[in-house]
Formats: sequence, structure tokens, C-alpha cells
Amino acid sequence: MGEDAPMRYHSPFRQPEPRPVAEGEHPLWDEALAAVNRDLAATLPEQQPLCLFAVPWEEGEPEQVYVALANGEWHGNPLSAADDLEAVAEAAQETVTERLWRAWPLCSEHDLGMHVRQVSGRPSWWCAGSAAPGDPAHIRAAVGELDTLGRPHRPNRKRRKQRPQG
Repeated sequence: MGEDAPMRYHSPFRQPEPRPVAEGEHPLWDEALAAVNRDLAATLPEQQPLCLFAVPWEEGEPEQVYVALANGEWHGNPLSAADDLEAVAEAAQETVTERLWRAWPLCSEHDLGMHVRQVSGRPSWWCAGSAAPGDPAHIRAAVGELDTLGRPHRPNRKRRKQRPQG
């Protein structure tokens, strides 16, 4: 080997590759991710559903599971055994926001990014926007229910004139 040749290190162990998690491997996270994917489809219909992605770290250690885009890209911390719908929604939000470089989900009334908060024991999308200065922030919908919302009421919009029946 010449002086300019790069040094190469060979490991006797081959690290397994990251992989998509099969449906049913983590049923509670599957259920939570299905709710989050309803919100993703309602707000970013051009995006494919999110998935769970397992990443091996060290031999003998359990895989770390992340919420990932359909192409396997993720951002943030792995899920832990105690994580529930709120944690899956937060992980999904972090992945979408950081990998797509956009706030998600947006409140359709205020065009502001929302965050997950517990409301009456249910994880919900919370918006800091208000109708007027001093008004409180509001809950837009429970996680998984953004698809059930109609268009927001806009009181200042002009109504269309109805044609007389004739």
C-alpha cells in the first residue's frame, strides 16, 4: 500500500439495514399512525402515508422505531415502548416538518402550524391563533379528525347573491 492510499477498516460484523416495520409488529403504534395518516391525507393529500421504520443500532440491542416518510426518511427521536397517539403524532409532525421543510399541520383558519395538546384526555391539534387580540388559542380537532372538518366559517366573506327562481 502506498502512502497516498486511503486506509480501510473492515468490520467482521455487517450492520443490518434500516427497514420498514411490517404491519402488526407494533399494533398500538399502527393504530396511532393510522389516525395521524388521516390528518396527513386531509391536509397534504399529495403526500403518501407515513410509515414506521426500524433502525438497528448495536448488535444485541432492540431496533429503534421512527415515524418516517414513505421513502424511509425520518427526523427526531425514536418511539419508546410507552409511547401512544400523542407521541406518534409529535414524531410524525417532526418528520414532516423537518424532512419536507414546511409547518404541518396548519390551522385552516389562521394558517399557523399546530401542536399536539391533551384535551379531556385526547391528543388534539392546538392552534395559537385567535379571532381577535386577547382571544384564547383554540383546539382545531382531535388527532385523526382533521378530515372531518368542513371549511372554516369566515364571517367577513361576502355572500353570493342568489338568483331569483323563475
